[in-house]
Amino acid sequence: MSPTPPRTRLFLVDDHQLFRSGLRAELEGEFEIVGEAADVDQAVAGIAALKPDVVLLDVHLPGGGGATVADAIIQRDAGPTRFLGISVSDAPEDVIGVIRAGARGYVTKSISPAELADAIRRVHSGDAVFSPRLAGFVLDAFRGDLPTSIDPELDQLTPREREVLRHIARGFTYKEIGVRLNLSAKTVETHVSSVLRKLQLSSRYELTRWAMDRRMI
Repeated sequence: MSPTPPRTRLFLVDDHQLFRSGLRAELEGEFEIVGEAADVDQAVAGIAALKPDVVLLDVHLPGGGGATVADAIIQRDAGPTRFLGISVSDAPEDVIGVIRAGARGYVTKSISPAELADAIRRVHSGDAVFSPRLAGFVLDAFRGDLPTSIDPELDQLTPREREVLRHIARGFTYKEIGVRLNLSAKTVETHVSSVLRKLQLSSRYELTRWAMDRRMI
């Protein structure tokens, strides 16, 4: 009788504790979940120490985003560790950004548990995995139909700042954005102030026009 193969060692990175708990509940029967993290610093330290097989990596994180985590680990020589991006966002710049940083795939959080488990297994085996709609973005980028570098002004913003900017441009209040992104209204205000400073703008109206000009809405 042949020995049972070891389970894939999985590390979870997401800044929402409830979402991480849900992932753990759905996946721990099939995978060995060796650790989890809520921000960039925790993720880099945990992944470097534990060397998991696959990292399920939220794209929008405090401290620089999922692309920052993947890039930092790969620069350290990640060995067999592979990254699968996961996000509520299907924006092309988010997809291309995390793939450029070294992720082997990208799925949205609407994915079913069974599909997510299959995506993790495939990434571990070396496949590239994308939700069907997102695969088109990657193919377009390789064909040159999408820019492979982000607008220099947009590139100044962290993924979280871009997310807040989109909501501001759509007319949501700080409180409403906080509820949607699981942030305090004060934290949202801090992100908006940072965006205004980086883009050298002075009002919500100017932010909205800036986002509309770049088709972010």
